[in-house]
Amino acid sequence: MSTSFPTARLTLGQMRRSTGRLAAAGVAILISTAFVTVTLLAGSVIQGTTHDMVAAEYARADVVVSLDDMTDASFSADDVAAVADVDGVETVQPVTSWSGDLRNGGRGGYQTFAPVPADPRLSPLELTDGAWPAADDEVALTPEVADRLEVGLGDTVTLGRTLYPEGWADSEAMDPAEELGDPEDVTETLTVTGLLADPYGAFSIYGGAAAVPAATLEAWNAEEPWPNPVRELVVALGTPLDGAAVPAAVDDAIRAATADAPADVSVQTVEEVATEQTAAQTGGQDLVFLVFVLTFAAIALLIAAMVITNTFQVLVAQRTRTLALLRCIGAGTGQLYRSVLLEAAILGAVASAVGIVTGAVLAQVALLVAPAFDLGVPIPSAITLTWQSVVLPLAVGTLVTVLAALAPARSATRVAPLAALRLSDAPTLRARAGRARLVISILCLVGGFGMLGVGVALGTAGSPQFGLVAAVGGGALAFFGVVLSAVLWLPRVAAGLGSLVARGGPASRLAVANTLRNPRRTAATSTALLIGVTLVTMMSTGAASARISADSLLDESFPYDVSVSTSAPEYIDDMRAAVADTDGVGATALVTQAPVTLEGAEDTGVVAADPGDLADVVNVPDEAALLTEGSILLTEEAADSLSLGAGDAASVVGPEGEVDLTVVITGAEALNRTVTTADLARVVDLETPGNAWTDIWAQISGAEAAAVLTDVQDAAAQVDGDAFVMGPAAQAAQFRQVVDVILGIVVGLLAVAVVIALIGVTNTLSLSVIERTRESATLRAIGLSKEQLRGMLAVEGMLIAGVGAILGVVLGLVFGWAGAATALSIMGDVRYAVPWADLVAVLAVALVAGLLASVLPARAASRTSPVAALGVE
Repeated sequence: MSTSFPTARLTLGQMRRSTGRLAAAGVAILISTAFVTVTLLAGSVIQGTTHDMVAAEYARADVVVSLDDMTDASFSADDVAAVADVDGVETVQPVTSWSGDLRNGGRGGYQTFAPVPADPRLSPLELTDGAWPAADDEVALTPEVADRLEVGLGDTVTLGRTLYPEGWADSEAMDPAEELGDPEDVTETLTVTGLLADPYGAFSIYGGAAAVPAATLEAWNAEEPWPNPVRELVVALGTPLDGAAVPAAVDDAIRAATADAPADVSVQTVEEVATEQTAAQTGGQDLVFLVFVLTFAAIALLIAAMVITNTFQVLVAQRTRTLALLRCIGAGTGQLYRSVLLEAAILGAVASAVGIVTGAVLAQVALLVAPAFDLGVPIPSAITLTWQSVVLPLAVGTLVTVLAALAPARSATRVAPLAALRLSDAPTLRARAGRARLVISILCLVGGFGMLGVGVALGTAGSPQFGLVAAVGGGALAFFGVVLSAVLWLPRVAAGLGSLVARGGPASRLAVANTLRNPRRTAATSTALLIGVTLVTMMSTGAASARISADSLLDESFPYDVSVSTSAPEYIDDMRAAVADTDGVGATALVTQAPVTLEGAEDTGVVAADPGDLADVVNVPDEAALLTEGSILLTEEAADSLSLGAGDAASVVGPEGEVDLTVVITGAEALNRTVTTADLARVVDLETPGNAWTDIWAQISGAEAAAVLTDVQDAAAQVDGDAFVMGPAAQAAQFRQVVDVILGIVVGLLAVAVVIALIGVTNTLSLSVIERTRESATLRAIGLSKEQLRGMLAVEGMLIAGVGAILGVVLGLVFGWAGAATALSIMGDVRYAVPWADLVAVLAVALVAGLLASVLPARAASRTSPVAALGVE
């Protein structure tokens, strides 16, 4: 009989009778596999979007050819032609730009121009309406520029340029005009032939861009006394690389073709260049690590496994008499074991398949809805399903479900045939924790937190790559110790907290006692919540700390919000007044730059400003406040290069004399070599044109950066003299937006883990109801009302959920701060934050969810009459 028992038929029959209970586990599996699917799909979208933003200047080029040194060396036209002749190269275009005074009547000002791409893959600008310019008198504009000039297709604008006499740049005269003649101002009329989009914000810092034919741009640039050098070439290959490395043959051929270039040549893919640029901007820390995101998915599956285990324990408890009867009629333990595992495999496969579909639908909906939030970056309109996003979630979901069912399957085989003839409650499936668990968990806790401390120390000491390894390993080991030891202390903590509510009556006291009846199950369920809440709190804390630290880094990288330079110094005060009167602009300051000899180093550029004005306008006012008359701000690195330290005297020599200034160390790179205007005037005649040049720095106050930048450009255009406006705040806002979006996605994905864990609370309470059927009936028989029974289960659910949430918050804060100290230290000073709103929300959700999770079990318990329950088998 045992060899021919219809296992599959029995399994399907059992599943039909347990549909409601299996639904809870199925939902956990569905959510987990949907989580994995969304993660795989979202990971590629996030990586692609971040990469495109960083590499916007290179658009969709295959190869970037660049000069390695930092001088004014430039690729020649012969170098460009030689690269174009390389086999496999389809198109080559120099990376260059030029600025001119573009106006429509009184509106406009200095504008950055870009070349019309020889290949659409080689420009971050995209044509949205009209046609690309093809003649010298045609131009295409981005919406920002077109709106500022109030022009559309077919309208005309004027371009003001200055033609300098030949030899102007080489003249050593104080005033080259006396020797070579005055420069000539020319005005040209350009027709707007096209409107452009800048989807990745490559020109956002300039308030948009204008495009003209590449030959026209090259000719205008060549007529400048100091033309912009061509240091990079973008290349489109006949066969796109699609993420592969540059073929060795192409690499060698390009290097050979540029052998006569004035500096060493680098040949890289756009991906490699983007990686370098990202590292330079973020201190070596990438914004997105897909492997970490997938780790979150694995954690969600771990929590789902706990829920599945509890669910199958419920099923085994419900089927105790059925399993015993099967044993009586000849079913072997192996058949029962295989039946439970088969049930788990079917459940896992079906729920995983539905989860994959659900995840794909959610990802697609997210892509359709995202544009409404104006993220500032383009994202694809449709998901791209890969075999990994289908096969991996299906395989992992099914495997995790089967593994989670192993322990309940073993419990099913231990049901004795005599249990079918015995009147008793269902088995509690308890297990006692031994000393080995205590010793191992203590070792894990001590070793894990020790490694975590070492990781933090290494990170703050300047070795974050080793610190992260130690911190991640130590955190994981410590967390394993917490989970392993939870059965020893967590029920007691729940009971301890429960003593606060035990005075609420007999129902509350019974609820507190019930948390200790089955420590393993209580610990397993509360631990599931503990894991989820710990991860959410850790990421929220890390995200808040990263946000504050990133703000600090961006403030140092972009010390001012807007800068305005003018070609007519005599109108600098009028220009400052116009900028200051612009809506959205707060403080303004005049910042003067001049070359001097600093500690024997000739032509060292120093920056001068009034200390009070500078502190009001920069984003690092505490650093600017260090500047006083008689001092010079130097970074630690700059001071070391000059063999100077804090408090030392630095010699500053200019055409008008020499002065010794006291060195003050600053942590803001942008304020390096800053002195007061009064001190600079002691060594340089600031009234003589050509000795120095003055810009206006402005601070944006409570307004959208891009809009204020446009208004400042309009205001500057009304003042005599050409004005060139830059808005670093617009670019900084883009970086902040990217950080916010990525951190929001990560925290949002982790919140799924809490949802899965809450299902485990419901399962635990359901199992508790089954085990205590006769007990509940006895309580009802001696006078406990239905409302009191429901209250008992509600308190029990809230205790289990509350303990997990509180402990998760504490651990999450510790791990979040440790992670921030380790990973963010390379960015500079780490700022620690407590996300109070998130913590309150997590605790509230956990308590409410624990309450709601008790509803169904409470209804089941209260519906059973005392007489019927006392006769349960």
